[in-house]
Parts: sequence; structure tokens; C-alpha cells
Amino acid sequence: VQLQASGGGLVQAGGSLRLSCAASGMIFRINSMGWYRQAPGKQRELVATISRDGSTNYADSVKGRFTISEDNPKNTTYLQMNSLKPEDTAVYICNIVVPGIVFDHDYWGQGTLVTVSS
Repeated sequence: VQLQASGGGLVQAGGSLRLSCAASGMIFRINSMGWYRQAPGKQRELVATISRDGSTNYADSVKGRFTISEDNPKNTTYLQMNSLKPEDTAVYICNIVVPGIVFDHDYWGQGTLVTVSS
């Protein structure tokens, strides 16, 4: 399984970006897809997730500004980021969770850098 993320870049505060992450390989079912981020010197944190049933979960810091969505046939998730702030600057990493025989498996993308200038 491979995850390919794209869409990062440099944007001014108040601007918008849309991230994409496409999963490929031997994938029969995805339980959830999500985005995490890691800023320099900080731990990785959850940004947003979307489950198979369409339910979503957001970090408090991005609620009302970010929207996660998915295209199931394409095994792709998107993160629309609006009203970006300098503190949103981080490497954004996509994640999928697939079911295993006993345990679920996490797969991670390589990350895409988002830089928000003030």
C-alpha cells in the first residue's frame, strides 16, 4: 500500500490550500482516512479523519476552517484548508486504516509541506 500526498505549498495568512492523498496497492477496504501534521519541534497531531460511514472528526484548532472529504472509488482523501494561519505551518501527513485479520493496519504517506506566511 502506498499513499501519495500533494497540494502543499506556500500561502499567505487567510489563504486556502487543498491537499490530496491517493492510496494505491492491494486495498480491499478502508476503515478511515485522515490527515495529521507535524510542525518543527512538535509532536505529530491529528488534524482530521473521515470514517467509512462518512463521519468526521476534527482537531479543535481547525474546526470551521478545514474540511475533510473522500472519493471512495479512487481511494482518495482531500483536505480543504481555508483561513490559514501561520500556526498551521507543518508537514501534513495522510493516513489510512485498513482492517486486518486481528488488528487494523495504519499506512502513512510521505507528507507534504504547508507554509503559511504572516
